[in-house]
Amino acid sequence: MKKSIRIGSGAGFSGDRIEPALILTEKGNLDYLVLECLAERTIALAQKQKQINPSLGYDPLLERRIEGLLPLLVKHRTRLVTNMGAANPLAAGNKIIEIAKKQGLKVKVAVVHGDDVLSLLDPEENCLETGLPLQSHGKIVSANAYLGIDTLLPALQSEADIILTGRVADPSLFLAPMVHEFSWNSNNPVLMGKGTVIGHLLECAGQITGGYFADPVSKPVDGLENLGFPFADILDNGTATISKVPGTGGKVSVQTAKEQLLYEVIDPSKYITPDVVADFREVKIDQIENDTIQISGGSGKPKPEKLKVSVGYEAGFVGEGEISYAGAHALERAKLAGVIIEKRIGHLYPEFRIDYIGLNSLHGTDFGNSPIPYEIRLRVSGKSKDQKTAALIGEEVEALYTNGPAGGGGARKSVRELLGVVSVLMDRNKVKTTFEILES
Repeated sequence: MKKSIRIGSGAGFSGDRIEPALILTEKGNLDYLVLECLAERTIALAQKQKQINPSLGYDPLLERRIEGLLPLLVKHRTRLVTNMGAANPLAAGNKIIEIAKKQGLKVKVAVVHGDDVLSLLDPEENCLETGLPLQSHGKIVSANAYLGIDTLLPALQSEADIILTGRVADPSLFLAPMVHEFSWNSNNPVLMGKGTVIGHLLECAGQITGGYFADPVSKPVDGLENLGFPFADILDNGTATISKVPGTGGKVSVQTAKEQLLYEVIDPSKYITPDVVADFREVKIDQIENDTIQISGGSGKPKPEKLKVSVGYEAGFVGEGEISYAGAHALERAKLAGVIIEKRIGHLYPEFRIDYIGLNSLHGTDFGNSPIPYEIRLRVSGKSKDQKTAALIGEEVEALYTNGPAGGGGARKSVRELLGVVSVLMDRNKVKTTFEILES
């Protein structure tokens, strides 16, 4: 049993930068690297890809990440834990083995199954967000339970080099190595709470090193173009220090940590995960040196009896069109263009929106104190059940070139399918998980 381990966070979402994980693995002296690459819509989109092509459905950047990381992981004997399996962990595992063979590397991959619970759904179950039955929202395309450490521990005990999962709660990806290495009792809510605090701080990678935090006026952060991602030195009592590789950009401070600690947290006393109902109220964050903080405290209550399930459904199509106006009376011409579109087709859409980018597109108002803008970009969007009606918006905006106000330019149009996401709860005893080993 170890007394301390070092875990690095190499990705906070699917489209995150690739090079920080390479730097962490090469220079960070890690025991574990975690790549957290899933969000609610990410996995719903992955399920749609899998339906089109059974060999897809895993993270789109998996190959690029693994090609660069694999030699470093093997060289430094760093274990990788990641949810890049998305909707198709087995296909992702086979792809990793294929890459390993091409690189002449011997790798053992544990592929975790069980988060896909589509066949277990009750269509009459009420959704947490709307209170309406699942079946009232549209055709369901995905249902993935948020799994916890119980799913990952057997895979970790297999001594696999890479633990590859689908939907696992973000902090659980970090908590599982702690429980495995320290032989923690997973029914101890205090230790589970402490470990979940650390996992939650690390899960968004660059957000604790200054990304999504920086403001050049009130919260300046240097070196964002070379933002370093964090690692934590964790002790078996549940305390940790968090830092980054020297020479990388960004900063690790009490401020960055506090913002991340409260990120996506509704009630700090009841942060619900599959492993524990964590309590963040007594977490203590201390700056012990430049770019290094110490984390202590945190507690929790026993894990919930039910798991959250993220359900993706077909929600129709959104059509969009944009065009720009500049110079004298730019706003007035843009508003006239918006009126023309609304009069022609606005009645066709249950949800129809006109934005004046640069004036009111983010907050819906200019708060009555904006100067007269020299340039405005008009954006028109609408939601429809069918693709043809959605496409009409872009067509009408493009037609403004010669059928609308003077001086319109830079028109663009698009149509995309919408995937809605709602949540339900499911008895955790219904969800059965397994893992299999792949070797190169």
